[in-house]
Amino acid sequence: MAQIATITSKKQLTLPSAVFKKAGLRIGQKVIVSEENGHLLITPAEKLVEDLAGSVSIPHRLRGEAIDRVVEDAKIRYFQNKYKKK
Repeated sequence: MAQIATITSKKQLTLPSAVFKKAGLRIGQKVIVSEENGHLLITPAEKLVEDLAGSVSIPHRLRGEAIDRVVEDAKIRYFQNKYKKK
C-alpha cells in the first residue's frame, strides 16, 4: 500500500491513517526508525525488546525475582546513590 506524505520544515512526517492502522501502530508508541539501502524502516520498539529477549543472561541473584520488583529496587538504589548527601 503506497500513500503520499509530506515532510515538514521540522523534519517531521505524519503517517497516513491507513498506513498507521495497517502497521498496527498506537498513538504514543515508541518506534525504531532505521535506514536500509535508501529505504526507511519503522519498527515498534517492543519488537526490538522481543528480539533481544534471552540474549542477556540473568544474574543468579535476580533469578526467580519479579521484574517489577527488580526494576523498583534498581531505581531506589540509583536515586539513593545519585542524591546522597556528601
